[in-house]
Amino acid sequence: MNPTLNPATRPLNAPHRRAFPTVHSALTCMAGGWLALTLSAFTAIAPAHAEPAPLQTVPSVDVPRYMGTWHEIAKYPNWFQRKCASSTQATYTLQADGRVQVLNRCKTDKGEWTEAMGAARQIGGPNSPRLKVRFAPEWLSFIPLVWGDYWVIDLDPNYQWVVVSEPKREYLWILSRTPQIPAAIYQDLLGKLHDRGFDLKRIEPSRP
Repeated sequence: MNPTLNPATRPLNAPHRRAFPTVHSALTCMAGGWLALTLSAFTAIAPAHAEPAPLQTVPSVDVPRYMGTWHEIAKYPNWFQRKCASSTQATYTLQADGRVQVLNRCKTDKGEWTEAMGAARQIGGPNSPRLKVRFAPEWLSFIPLVWGDYWVIDLDPNYQWVVVSEPKREYLWILSRTPQIPAAIYQDLLGKLHDRGFDLKRIEPSRP
């Protein structure tokens, strides 16, 4: 502490100075004002960086119509598809018990086919767009962690293309009945995904 500013060390006959407290009070008010303005500005900006709204699905899915082969058009890269170099596709087959058999296949960089067989089940009614999918062995199906979310978030009325994700937006796939999709439709889907909180920089087009 500076002794010249300590009242205990000021000579008794020294003039009583009010300058420092006055300036100090002014600076304090200014600092408080700037802090209030900063907080107000931050509050005004904060909504622009807020978390996106909860992800919504399509109203319903006609499961029998959804069955068949879908070709991957684009995706968020993920670890379990790291061997896929091209021709990635998924084939869904409805089973007698209401579950869906899932066959994912693709070509490696050596041109060889690799496959993964799984199962899916709907969460909710018979037209629910929310499913759980597993690729772990059947005997592990009682463990909740082996089931992953599969949400249909956009779907062509004619079932020619579909967008699949999950609640946290960590995974994303754009699928089509054909190996390629019209550019206009693809760009429209990207625009809608951006509006729904997806990071377009993460999307990787797939090789047919």
